[in-house]
Amino acid sequence: MALAKSQECLCGSGLRRVRCCSLDWDAVATTAATRHLTPLVERALHAHREGDRALAERLALEVLELAPNATEPLSILYEIRKQGGADTAAEALVRRLVRINPNNIVATNELALLLLRRGDLAEAELHARNMVRTAPQNAQSHNLMGMILTEANRPQIGEYHYRRALELSGRRDAILLANLAWNLKNQGKMAEARTLYEESLALQPNVLQTLLGRARLEEADRKFDAAARYLDRADEVSPGNPSLLLARATLHGRMRAYEPALQMLDAIAAQRGERGLGPSELLEQGRLLDQMGRTGDAFAAFAEGKRKARQLTGHTYRAEHAADLARRLKGFFTASRLKTLPRAAALSSAPQPIFILGFPRSGTTLVEQMLSAHPLIAAGDELPFVNDIVNLMPRMLGSPLGYPEALSELWMGDQRDGLDNLRDYYLQRAHQIGTLEAGATWLTDKMPLNEMHLGLIALIFPAAPLIHVLRHPLDVVLSVFSNHLTHGFYCGFDLESAARHYVLILDLVEHYRAELTLRYLPIRYEDIVADQAGALRRLLDFIGASFDPRCLAFHENQRYARTASYAQVTEPLYERSRFRYRRYLTQLAPVIPILQPAIERLGYTVESQP
Repeated sequence: MALAKSQECLCGSGLRRVRCCSLDWDAVATTAATRHLTPLVERALHAHREGDRALAERLALEVLELAPNATEPLSILYEIRKQGGADTAAEALVRRLVRINPNNIVATNELALLLLRRGDLAEAELHARNMVRTAPQNAQSHNLMGMILTEANRPQIGEYHYRRALELSGRRDAILLANLAWNLKNQGKMAEARTLYEESLALQPNVLQTLLGRARLEEADRKFDAAARYLDRADEVSPGNPSLLLARATLHGRMRAYEPALQMLDAIAAQRGERGLGPSELLEQGRLLDQMGRTGDAFAAFAEGKRKARQLTGHTYRAEHAADLARRLKGFFTASRLKTLPRAAALSSAPQPIFILGFPRSGTTLVEQMLSAHPLIAAGDELPFVNDIVNLMPRMLGSPLGYPEALSELWMGDQRDGLDNLRDYYLQRAHQIGTLEAGATWLTDKMPLNEMHLGLIALIFPAAPLIHVLRHPLDVVLSVFSNHLTHGFYCGFDLESAARHYVLILDLVEHYRAELTLRYLPIRYEDIVADQAGALRRLLDFIGASFDPRCLAFHENQRYARTASYAQVTEPLYERSRFRYRRYLTQLAPVIPILQPAIERLGYTVESQP
């Protein structure tokens, strides 16, 4: 019997709400109590195998009405909803399968892949880790872990899992080889990535994603003609594929052929009809329009892209969590308390970190690209180790308290060396991923918003140079709004939340500077653009490194920067991004009052386009 619309679950599964997303698990009957439904389940399985979708769906719904935890009908209904494009329903059903049996590898893999495609990397990683725990000898478990860690900007660890997957598979699998090649590209290991792509394409020459990955490698490595050739091959495999069109748009944009790039995006939109462009495509469209000086159209594309991103992922700024953590950090890191806390000792046996601090899109990639051209400075890129220490600290210090309060264990006799252990954890992790280059005296760490943890950094690495890259707050917020970024409690999913988080972080930095003795250098992005040589000398003098003219030719640095700025830092310094906000004053009007105190504190002004 068909359900009344008022009874159907809003997820679209076809079940009643009380048998789906509003299910009372305590009232679910045991498996033994529903054995009489076995014949119905077998009929549903048979119908599904035979391709009778309507019958399989009807029988699965009947069983699940009486036994909502029956896994086989749930699997059938999940497959039907997935094939029908009912993503919300499919997610609800596969989540139930994982809840019923967390060790169900197939369901866990499906859920993790769904979350990966949606960009929810944190939850996807939780499920992938459980897959590896459950099936450590399963190649797919390690492949999934590799995919997620690579997209989460931890490619060195992802590489381990891809190589483990290849080992467990017992053969040179073309897809695994392509996945590993993409991972190595993200590490800047272009030659090795090319070799693996060639091997993968020799085994399976017509895999669209492999061809697109190879094209992206060539585009990132500034070999635009080679990238175009691989896109032409991809067009033979899947003419007009939206992913192919987006890749062509990106390539045209790199070559500053903006009109053809927009035509590619228009073709995607035409294919999809009412659905239109997705979040990433809209942001790419906005950036192209911005380059063409079409300010109003560009901002509209950014706004729609962020709206769709919020709708697709469900991510919004975690304002209360961010504010609570900032309040607790200010309460713990005070001058009086810090007088009684120890500091970790500096080690001369390993390169020491240079922390390049700054809000996303403030110019930290530019500074790292300049410094890492120096022979004594290794590029660490966005190292997650400070955040790892924040999460691991209570356990490492044996504390019942969370961060930062767990640092009070340092007053205990058995934790007098606790900070040395935290320091060693950071350096050991840097060694494990190959960041500590032979002959290097320093390594860079430019993880965005590390400045939130300046107090902790100052305890673990009291002599470390802290370089804080500043840029006009309106330029920063505008740039965050035009790119897909998840840092900062998802503040970048909305213009106003990005502005509010900027203010929160700046206030926290001011607190640290007032309460702690820091080896701290603020430097403006605008000053680097205006006088690169002078800014470089100031940076190297602060670090204690000799001047090296190679740092001025940072755009010739062959390392691949794994950030949204990867294209910009392959060009010489240019003026067009400095005070870009002036063209967007009308659109930025809602956040100017929020940012005004920060603008004045940093010595900036708000000026209209000359």
